[in-house]
Amino acid sequence: MQGTFLILNLKLSAFSLLMIHTGLVGNTERKGILGDLASRGLLQDSTDQAALEKRLEERPITLYCGFDPTADSLHLGHLVPLLTLRRFQDAGHRPIALAGGATGMVGDPSGRSEERNLLNQDELSFNVHAVASQLKSFLSFETESKEKTEAALLVDNREWTVEVNVLDFLRDVGKHVTVGTMLSKESVKKRLSSEQGLSFTEFSYMLLQANDFFELYENYKCEMQIGGSDQWGNITAGIDMVRRRSSGTAYGLTVPLITRSDGAKFGKTAEGTVWLDPKRTLPYELYQYLINVDDRDVEKLLLQLTLVSVSDISELLQDHRKSPEDRTAQQRLATEVCRLVHGEEETEQAQLAT
Repeated sequence: MQGTFLILNLKLSAFSLLMIHTGLVGNTERKGILGDLASRGLLQDSTDQAALEKRLEERPITLYCGFDPTADSLHLGHLVPLLTLRRFQDAGHRPIALAGGATGMVGDPSGRSEERNLLNQDELSFNVHAVASQLKSFLSFETESKEKTEAALLVDNREWTVEVNVLDFLRDVGKHVTVGTMLSKESVKKRLSSEQGLSFTEFSYMLLQANDFFELYENYKCEMQIGGSDQWGNITAGIDMVRRRSSGTAYGLTVPLITRSDGAKFGKTAEGTVWLDPKRTLPYELYQYLINVDDRDVEKLLLQLTLVSVSDISELLQDHRKSPEDRTAQQRLATEVCRLVHGEEETEQAQLAT
């Protein structure tokens, strides 16, 4: 009898371990903004989630995401972190959109196999202006009263970087980061092991971005940075910079980089990148690209590229599966994204032309 109980107990223990491993036990449902992000598959990496959740429950947080002006337009992949800022704002938090007028001069090595071509100052200034204009259309930068804290801010890191000389930067920023820490970052290790290698210019990018977080923490009480999953090393460097220079607590969160079910990068076509600027990618072309996405991808894209509620998406997909040939889900995806990017009138014209 005891042997039977022992076998049963071992089986239950193994089952419990399996449930814990798969997250079915001891994984209480998250609420609030983190719960929404999790249900949309938008939580890739983060600092201590329990501590972050507690902080978000206490009061509104100021958070930022950076967008380097390496081109004169954002592309479709930028919608994921950009809409994540919007989701935080809709939940009552204060987003900061950073146009990288300084970091854009250097070039981020994260996720790249070779160094970017450096832009001249005229090109960079033009791109900063163009990207800043696009950022303004996705966030609310006005409030009805001065007491409201969730009004978005738009900043350019050139403001606090351009006047800093090399000696001051080495003394005030470089001294707080060890070379060993920088070399341990995955983006650095990949490039160092590649044939292309890594220039000192790109190697220093991490310091510039870490300093951005510190400046925003000091001047705007910004406690959190978000970005694509390829930014995790840069984000943690910034968190460490805040801790070392201000003894403050900062948080970080990354969202996944979207890929298609066939493994290809989402937002790329045979003709090139799908841009948000209507001069580079026509609204009709954006609509067509989205209405033709694979059934295997449409749920993920609805969750991550639109502001439609998770429950409404679930109902939509149930209807879609009854008659997938009608492409109901793809039509909703194309409509929602096109409306966010180009507005109602351009979306209606794209629909009529389809």
